[in-house]
Amino acid sequence: MKKTLASALVLALALSFAACGAPEGSADKQVLRVGMECNYAPFNWTQLDDSNGAVPISSGGYAGGYDVEIAKRLADALGRELVIVKTEWEGLIPALNSGKIDAIIAGMSPTAERAESVDFSDPYYESELVIVVRKDGPYASATSLADFSGAKITAQLSTFHYTVIDQIPGVEKQTAMETFPAMIVALKSGKIDGYISERPGAVSAMASNPELTYVEFSEGNGFVTSKEDVAISVAVKKGSAELLAGINEALKSISQEERESLMQAALDNQPVTEE
Repeated sequence: MKKTLASALVLALALSFAACGAPEGSADKQVLRVGMECNYAPFNWTQLDDSNGAVPISSGGYAGGYDVEIAKRLADALGRELVIVKTEWEGLIPALNSGKIDAIIAGMSPTAERAESVDFSDPYYESELVIVVRKDGPYASATSLADFSGAKITAQLSTFHYTVIDQIPGVEKQTAMETFPAMIVALKSGKIDGYISERPGAVSAMASNPELTYVEFSEGNGFVTSKEDVAISVAVKKGSAELLAGINEALKSISQEERESLMQAALDNQPVTEE
């Protein structure tokens, strides 16, 4: 009995020392925790299974979309296992800076304001701004920002989309909304006349809501934006030089043709649910 207890004590001490000697965070060493809303098709969405290359979400369900495909390629190039962490838009940067996630891949533009608190990769997609409206509404035939004078327009909370509304002369700027689905509901109900979106997001909204359309603008008639405003990049915690270098190196291997192909696949594969 004494020998058995002694042996057990030695084993317990050995395991204790081994645990104390393990480097902090080693359990996550081969994991890339990526934060995204999983609610912004075609960039990212939630679905019930792993069809069309969707991957598990840490809290349940599966994530699909353009951002997920980019995240998969980056994780492979970095030799890490991809973990998707579903996070509300406003919580993404706080989650990154608190260490809950390693990167944000969520259709996020590398604006100067955000760059004060996080570091951004090279762009992995570029798009233009449009206004989503009802097909039978008074603004469906608009061709310039001036045509939206008097319109009730909004955009997602904490995005540069909301700031460009001020460029519309005579606009009735509405309170920002938390999600794109919320804006779609508001538009369909007549609470607003339109909302700002990137073009892929507008195409996605039309796929699920055929009563909607979007207005795009010729040069000189639309929003004035910087290159950073219409680009989409990966965000990492400031000082993550090695991770950022690895991400940028991996992005170089994804050709523009492949990026466009991935976006088209995302548009084709997104869940379509008409309300």
